[in-house]
Amino acid sequence: MEFGNRDRKQKEKKKEKEKKKPSEEKVQTSLYHRRLTRRKLLCPEGDLKILLHRLIFIGQISPELEDKTDLGAHYERLSQHLQLRYQADAFTGLLLLYPSHVVHILESSSEVLVYVLRDLCDIQARPHSALISESRILVVSHDISSRLFQDWSYKVLDLPGTTLTDRGKQETTEKLVTSTLKTLLKLGSHLQRLSKRRNFSVSAESLLKQGPELIIPQDVLAQLIERNELLTPQQYLQAYHSPVNLPINSAHTFGSVCPNIV
Repeated sequence: MEFGNRDRKQKEKKKEKEKKKPSEEKVQTSLYHRRLTRRKLLCPEGDLKILLHRLIFIGQISPELEDKTDLGAHYERLSQHLQLRYQADAFTGLLLLYPSHVVHILESSSEVLVYVLRDLCDIQARPHSALISESRILVVSHDISSRLFQDWSYKVLDLPGTTLTDRGKQETTEKLVTSTLKTLLKLGSHLQRLSKRRNFSVSAESLLKQGPELIIPQDVLAQLIERNELLTPQQYLQAYHSPVNLPINSAHTFGSVCPNIV
């Protein structure tokens, strides 16, 4: 009888181990759980509720827009609207307003970023009150580990309309985008370090004086706007809402002929 009880206990323990084994393996080997564990270490608690993405797009300001702050005010209202509509999805980033171009860096959930792109399509479609006449997406980075910005803001840059960029020796789109993104990420890291100081406040003027190498020349933005390899917001949204049906041997991403761009 004693041996029989032992056998039964061993069998019960074995069954319990077999029941626990799949869940244990899932926690240990699942890519989702590994990414979640990593985000818990790197991200603030609030960002665990969403997958964090970063969108960077450039645009050409409509020639009919006399006051650049009108564009900044538009996105300021939009950010407030999105904060109310998606309360768990913080909307952070930086809008740089050049004399004739813009660079916009945004960090939030995919739903918020898609909403921003739809709004961008809408304002471009307005014939007489357009804020931005043309735009291109530089990159959409998915599931980033942390934010570069603690809030959203915009700065009006007082720069000359042209620079010393030699348009006769244009770089390839991939090189031009890569160098632009590196500079923008350095700018974000620079502002992030400054934000940790007390009484933090960086004006556009001080930014131009302290870190002029962190500002993308406007002529480079003009070149990027002309590159058809970069997706427009309309093209990106069309691909975003389309079913994924790409050939296995295709290197294209979202229909772009430059696979590393988006």
